[in-house]
Amino acid sequence: MNRKTLVLPAVAGLLAPLLAACGGAEEGRAIVVGTTDQFIVTEDAPAPLDPAYAYDTGAWNILRQTLQTLMHVPRGGGEPVPEAAQTCGFSDKASESYRCTLRSGLTFADGTPVTAEDVKFSIERVLKIKSDNGTAALLSNIDAIETQGTSGIVFHLKTPDATFPYKISTPVAGILSKDKYAADKLRDGFEVDGSGPYTMKAEREGDKVTRFVFTKNPTYKGDVTLRNDKVELRPFADADAMGAALEHDDIDMMARSLSQKQIKELTEAPKENIRVTEVPGLEIRYLGFNTEAPSVEQKAVRQAMAAVVDRGALVNLVYGPTAEPLYSLIPSSITGHATPFFDEYGEPDPARAAKILKDAGVKTPVKVTLNYTTDHYGAETAKEFEALKNQLVASGLFDAKVQGAEWSAFRTAQKRGDYAVYGLGWFPDYPDPDNYIAPFLDSDNFLNTPYVNKTVREKLIPRSRRQADRNAATPVYAQIQKIVAKDVPVLPLWQGKQYVAARDDLNGVEYALNTSSDLLLWELGRGTA
Repeated sequence: MNRKTLVLPAVAGLLAPLLAACGGAEEGRAIVVGTTDQFIVTEDAPAPLDPAYAYDTGAWNILRQTLQTLMHVPRGGGEPVPEAAQTCGFSDKASESYRCTLRSGLTFADGTPVTAEDVKFSIERVLKIKSDNGTAALLSNIDAIETQGTSGIVFHLKTPDATFPYKISTPVAGILSKDKYAADKLRDGFEVDGSGPYTMKAEREGDKVTRFVFTKNPTYKGDVTLRNDKVELRPFADADAMGAALEHDDIDMMARSLSQKQIKELTEAPKENIRVTEVPGLEIRYLGFNTEAPSVEQKAVRQAMAAVVDRGALVNLVYGPTAEPLYSLIPSSITGHATPFFDEYGEPDPARAAKILKDAGVKTPVKVTLNYTTDHYGAETAKEFEALKNQLVASGLFDAKVQGAEWSAFRTAQKRGDYAVYGLGWFPDYPDPDNYIAPFLDSDNFLNTPYVNKTVREKLIPRSRRQADRNAATPVYAQIQKIVAKDVPVLPLWQGKQYVAARDDLNGVEYALNTSSDLLLWELGRGTA
């Protein structure tokens, strides 16, 4: 995997991976990481950190530090390897039976033994609660779970699924204690108890977290090595406030999310004792449609938008070199990537869009509202949606306006179907093409969309999962993407790069954010190798 790192000239020697444990005079002081993710309890989302509900990158970044999963994706990517498990693997050629054995001596942080029954309880709990956030869909192919003694677990699947090891590597499959979590009810608030690398304490003001404190779990047994004893994760209102804290040495690193302006400034005019690192990323951004909403229920309206939107101009205006246009749900570095939206619509063409609408008998201009979240994807989102609106209006075919809302309200309204058109991002649960298709098109999907294509849902997605060799599934994904480009239930816009900025006495930075934007806080250390 290629990694491009941009650093201050004075600290160019830090390009090499620093794998040693933290050390030096400041040993023992907590490493502080900044984020613009917000953590809020609301009436509609009272349990943001329950693995049966949590399905956003910010929440998963808390759960990955505190909960164990049977498998996990190792540093640098690749296929999942055992974490809480000693061994895992398919026990049949059809990829329908998956067997794991737990590590011996595994305990929760409070000293209670972790058993196969805890694993069974945790996963069945997700399926039973089946929250409207879409989390249960990752595990919905499980038909039955069998325990064998205290350490053996067998998952019997409804249909073959070569991606199953990835799915049980996600926090939705985090192992929980029956003593701390009810079987049929979400755990409200911000408490998390598990057997992961850290224990966690959340400090809050009212319904909002102001600081997460992660402390090394002395009972942890698993596949990761901790390079620190304590890390704090501190939410900031915006990237500018987070950047000021880094400059003043109040935090050691900022990861999610640097603004395009900050990245440009830090690379072109580096600040003393701060370096910025580019790490591989698989984030995509897209427009989603409520295909039952009157303004966009006609396919022609969505197709006309696809024919008008100028991705290149949008990226150049708002994101510069930190993003690139995307003509597929599957990004360019993932198996199965193609360019179906370019193949179908070509360069932006208002004349063609006008013909599509005219042929369908749609009166113009079409009134649409573009809804976006103001506090979840970074400072540029408002500018991006203003640019999208201007492109639609300039075509003469749309009467468009934009409307923003905080994530806590936005996501609830989007799931409820309040928005005809809305902007979302996607950070993959696992780096496989399946995770750019199923969350949008399968049953119980993340979008809670009314759009259904039975060929995709009942034939093509199951067929793609039968291929243990993921390259062999490429023709199936090509079929799916052609259907998406024709029906336009979603409209891909761009894929982004990831950047981390840190004080130059922090090592392990290049490993602390993986391609799925998961924070791996245990990789961070202070001092020199």
